[in-house]
Amino acid sequence: MGASPILKASAMPAALPSDPSFDLAIVGAGIIGLGHALAAARRGLRVVVIDRDAQANGASVRNFGFITVTGQQAGAMWQRARRARDVWDEIVGPAGIPVIHRGTALIARSDEALAVAREFAQGEMGEGCALLPPSALDDKLPVARRDGVRGFLWSPHELRVEPRTAVPAIARWLETAHGVTFLRNAAVHGVAPPAIETSRGTVRAARAVVCPGPDLVTLFPETIAKYRPTLCKLHMLRLAPQGPGWRLGASVMMDLSFGRYLGFDGCPSVAALRARIAEREPETLANGIHLIVVESADGSLVVGDSHHYAATPDPFAPTHVDELIVRHARETLALASDQVIERWTGVYPSADNDTPAFFDTPAPDVRVAMVTCGAGMSTGFAFAEEVIADLCG
Repeated sequence: MGASPILKASAMPAALPSDPSFDLAIVGAGIIGLGHALAAARRGLRVVVIDRDAQANGASVRNFGFITVTGQQAGAMWQRARRARDVWDEIVGPAGIPVIHRGTALIARSDEALAVAREFAQGEMGEGCALLPPSALDDKLPVARRDGVRGFLWSPHELRVEPRTAVPAIARWLETAHGVTFLRNAAVHGVAPPAIETSRGTVRAARAVVCPGPDLVTLFPETIAKYRPTLCKLHMLRLAPQGPGWRLGASVMMDLSFGRYLGFDGCPSVAALRARIAEREPETLANGIHLIVVESADGSLVVGDSHHYAATPDPFAPTHVDELIVRHARETLALASDQVIERWTGVYPSADNDTPAFFDTPAPDVRVAMVTCGAGMSTGFAFAEEVIADLCG
């Protein structure tokens, strides 16, 4: 069996820096916080990132590591995803992050899904994508099942990294190559530049960005509440390595994703597809499941996911939800093994479709920044550039 990637923490100072004074303090060392650190460091700012945990432990390391462009909501989110993908391409080499595979196959197993794929490929957001016949799976995705496949949308835009190792690698690279300071195991309980009050003492910074992730109540809760976020819990699974000769080579989605991703909303046929899904897969729809499968370097597959919303999601992961996810994976791919070797849940902030991300100004030198649609890995670097430009001019 393949071993799960091991998390490695960045250097954790035993005490505050000898000169705890910075141009910018960032609260939160997830991918959104790291994106802000990168954008600020590229401007030549002296940056400190403060986090309550010893290492990346939240949604940033519990996702697919799938940098998604095709399917992102039209407008700002799609533009951010394109820019963020380019930033990932810029940093993976210097940061020593392997790109495990590129491209996405969105497999259409119904006439309704095929119609959506065709309409999308013909539109502006389908630039670079192609609608291909089932026979093209022999080249693009030979491990896909052929039965019932009407065709597939091929997108060349995506890349996949292993988030459990990529996120710590970015932090280490920011430390060594850009001089970013990380203060870990430090809870922030006051942000009023130039004073940032932490459980390990006062850090001085001229400006601050708060990237709270799923913590909606500790810092600037009134500001966050204006956007009415809740929390989303998702189920994720790792399937055993598929064996010699079995290679995915791209990220995989199918009909359910055509129905769920907001980037397909402009396609006239999407309503008919959603009606079909509601009729044929009511339990899948009730659990917010849409299939994504990606491959890890050891040949294991990360499979998901589901979506359950609550102000405080419960910590439980019912087996029947996992079984639904695996069933869709079996229907889509000719799996050599569907043995589950690892399970986990993730939690991220979620707001309505009109607020996929926001930043706000609770004080002149402070910004609160959140991605509220589960697309932090896919859009966070570009979003952070916007926030830093607004804060620093």
